[in-house]
Amino acid sequence: MNFAQVLNGLALGALLMILSSGLALIYGLRGVMNFSHGALYMLGAYLAYEATSSGLSFWLALILAPLGLAVVGAMLELGFFRNLQQRSHIETGLVTFGIALVLNRLIIIVWGDDTHPVSAPKAIDGTTSVFGTAYPTYRLLIIGAAAVMAVALVLWLRNSRVGLHIRAASHDTETSGILGINVDRVSLIVVCLGAALAGLAGVLAAPYFSVSPGMGQSILITVLIVVVVGGIGSVGGAMIAALLLGLVQIMGNVWLPSVAVLVPYALLIAVLLWRPTGIAGKRV
Repeated sequence: MNFAQVLNGLALGALLMILSSGLALIYGLRGVMNFSHGALYMLGAYLAYEATSSGLSFWLALILAPLGLAVVGAMLELGFFRNLQQRSHIETGLVTFGIALVLNRLIIIVWGDDTHPVSAPKAIDGTTSVFGTAYPTYRLLIIGAAAVMAVALVLWLRNSRVGLHIRAASHDTETSGILGINVDRVSLIVVCLGAALAGLAGVLAAPYFSVSPGMGQSILITVLIVVVVGGIGSVGGAMIAALLLGLVQIMGNVWLPSVAVLVPYALLIAVLLWRPTGIAGKRV
């Protein structure tokens, strides 16, 4: 496997990192495995397509789409998650699955069921030499964006007052409320941020994969595997697992193309047999 394939694995892992971080955040605080997360990612990609086809710049879409998805996240929190917090995980999961189906259908109604290409900005549409290997500049942007997001998110969670409240509420919601933390406000911030990260991943994926109605469903299973392998609810574990899975997926495509689709599931089985709580989870 040459160096370009390693970079391909990092680019795929970077997209998975951004997307799975949002899902891990929501589960860590709300305890909700949000099956509509893939649909939010797809909506972000379609918003990027709509913006660029309407004459707006890709860079503006990179800002507006996550903001729009944050609004959708607020609607999910206030309209569904908050009302379902006393329900079972199965009931909540079924509701989020239903939301995903509704969003998928609305996207098809608005934009149709065709595949739409989205062009990368002209300034980064070429190639860049990385240690003597010519590699698409746009994919390097994805890797860089994921690195910046990871550092900013970790620093924010560790050093800010809101980040402290999020970590406390994720550990023990009832005690945090007794100590004066506004858990509902913290939860709203987390769900909005998780949805915004899904939108950001969708915008970045639009020129990489193109935009199609099935893109959310196809990546959701991979993201769920990332979250489980990393340790459910662990943002840091999800980041590590995303990079690992991206590299393993590309290695499978190169060395075992006939069974490459099974590689993520094989990794999931291996990790759960070795460490049932995931890479960053704590043994009970």
